[in-house]
Amino acid sequence: RCQRWVENCRRADLEDKTPDQLNKHYRLCAKHFETSMICRSSPYRTVLRDNAVPTIFDLTSHLNNPHSRHRKRIKELSEDEIRTLKQEKIDEAFEQKQPTQESTENNEQNTVSEEGGEEQEEEAVPLTLEERENKDYLKSLFEILILMGKQNIPLDGHNIDELPEGIFTSDNFQALLEYRINGGDEVLRKRFEMTAVNLEYCSKTQQKQMLEICENCVREETLREVRDSHFFSIVTDEVVDIAGEEHLPVLVRFVDDSHNLREEFIGFLPYEADPEILAVKFHATITEKWGLNMEYCRGQAYIVSSGFASKMKVVATRLLEKYPQAVYTLCSSCALNVWLAKSVPVVGVSIALGTIEEVCCLFNQSPQLLVELDNTISALFQDNEEKGNELKKICHSQWTGRHDTFEVLVDLLQALVLCLDTVSSDLSVRWNNFIVGRAFVLSSALTDFDFIVTIVIMKNVLSFTRAFGKNLQGQTSDVFFAAGSLTAVLHSLNEVMENIEVYHEFWFEEATNLATKLDVQIKLPGKFRRAQQGHFDPDMTSENYYKEILSVPTVEHIIQELKDIFSEQHLKALKCLSLVPSVMGQLKFNTSEEHHADMFKNDLPNPDTLSAELHCWRIKWKHRGKDIELPSTIYEALHLPDIKFFPNVYALLKVLCLLPVLKVENEKYGLGRKRLKAYLKNTLTEQRSSNLALLNINFDIKHDLDLMVDTYIKLYP
Repeated sequence: RCQRWVENCRRADLEDKTPDQLNKHYRLCAKHFETSMICRSSPYRTVLRDNAVPTIFDLTSHLNNPHSRHRKRIKELSEDEIRTLKQEKIDEAFEQKQPTQESTENNEQNTVSEEGGEEQEEEAVPLTLEERENKDYLKSLFEILILMGKQNIPLDGHNIDELPEGIFTSDNFQALLEYRINGGDEVLRKRFEMTAVNLEYCSKTQQKQMLEICENCVREETLREVRDSHFFSIVTDEVVDIAGEEHLPVLVRFVDDSHNLREEFIGFLPYEADPEILAVKFHATITEKWGLNMEYCRGQAYIVSSGFASKMKVVATRLLEKYPQAVYTLCSSCALNVWLAKSVPVVGVSIALGTIEEVCCLFNQSPQLLVELDNTISALFQDNEEKGNELKKICHSQWTGRHDTFEVLVDLLQALVLCLDTVSSDLSVRWNNFIVGRAFVLSSALTDFDFIVTIVIMKNVLSFTRAFGKNLQGQTSDVFFAAGSLTAVLHSLNEVMENIEVYHEFWFEEATNLATKLDVQIKLPGKFRRAQQGHFDPDMTSENYYKEILSVPTVEHIIQELKDIFSEQHLKALKCLSLVPSVMGQLKFNTSEEHHADMFKNDLPNPDTLSAELHCWRIKWKHRGKDIELPSTIYEALHLPDIKFFPNVYALLKVLCLLPVLKVENEKYGLGRKRLKAYLKNTLTEQRSSNLALLNINFDIKHDLDLMVDTYIKLYP
């Protein structure tokens, strides 16, 4: 198509360029396209419809335009010419700022820039010296902001409260700006050489405006790839604190031009307490602000902290109502049992999870504490060194995210309590006051009977889903066969629910034995007794109380949650994993994907030939050569040299791997989440910025400084 454009433009000097060079390094001005061919969905991009071809050419205009032959030369103009040009610029900027209707036609679009390229409307008019210097000045400011984002340097420097009255000190942005002036930046030096030392060179408002443009331009690079790919999935991480406000990190999954599944961070969404408002704003941000067409969304997953699960489920439900193809799934980076535990609507479970996180965090902060815990474990497990060594190894990892977290905790509880008691009662100066204080508080929390009975019941209930959840995070074949085992898991949990009195009796006995070992009194929770003010039913025993308040609602919730997260549509999609040759081989090539692929029929290039193509796909692998191994992952199948001869299979595999429940098989393409975690870990809460975070996490994404400068001039003329 680029070559057709070159022919239409009659540009002989570009005829020897490859289509790739034309696409990357040249842009056509939008005035060469009919207005019906153009979608203007935001100030940051002008996009074309897929069939757009330039048809408007005035090949004689240059004869009447004295500037056209020397468009890029800066020319000294008279004062009258300068005044006229400035007025034209102001009028043009005013027109561009008028609101334009958002377009939802985002499918099959290609980015075209109205700025930069070999034919530009603006460059047809020569820039004055003042305008050129202003552009260079803005470019220097943007370069500093991008550097600060990539290197995770906060905008503010010293806290004003820390400085004596009357003392002025530069913030980080101004300090870098001054450093650049001292380093020989003539543009900045001319701009500020007569400015007072204690004045801000660039106001906070201007910094914020420029940062928003940086963020949007960098995000747009990723979103352009997502649109080119058409299909995508949305994944959110746990709610985080950004400078005192709760935000929801949003990531997007898509398959790029090189057939690689990628998961990229695209921004933070302000969190809303009302789930209905959150659902509306979530949808509006993705479709209107970020310009993604949700009709192409094929999966959604939400990793949540305790207490947020029910709200995010409302968001998922509202999106499913509008877009049935956006399958609600588990996220591959979160263990099923951890996800289920966080979603249980019982206060005691949320408190227990918070306590576990605090214990893990305390020990990870101090290598000395871990050594102390290792010694305690060695002393307790003298008769079973193998078990002791296994527990020590687990303690040195992030064990709170494991499938068997509660099982590990029950085994470790006595060692944790003894270790924390030793630290909190140590009279030497070996431990600082913070560690001693936290050790005392956490030891008290771990030896509360309410905590003990909660973790024992959670351990036993989640034992029914542990193997199932582990397989979901395994190889492609494990996930396929796990989908078939869900019925058995639900059958077991329903059987537990029908006989809850018997099961709870065993669980409660285990909890009381553990409490006795730790010398903990078995009693009703203090908050319950205080609420009853001494008038509660004398027949209300601890065993009955925990059955009604914990065991019954937990089992009921987990059964319902498994049914919701593994809907019929989700299971049909997972059954399509039999397309992967290694799974096909395990099934003796006796598969019937076409029955499950109906849900993706509209996503296929040639749905009428699907059955015949699947037959050829099976025959290809069934009668392969002896030295040819069966591809075991979707990633391997997508990179087969002859996959292009199976367009429907390719389309199915591409959509399947977008399901958030499947892991990103090539780790280097799933760095978005790791970089997000690193940013949050390395940045103080009050210094976090949603704009700078995007620049830091996506530091390797290319950025166009000229586009940023031109966008800024348009938005803030």
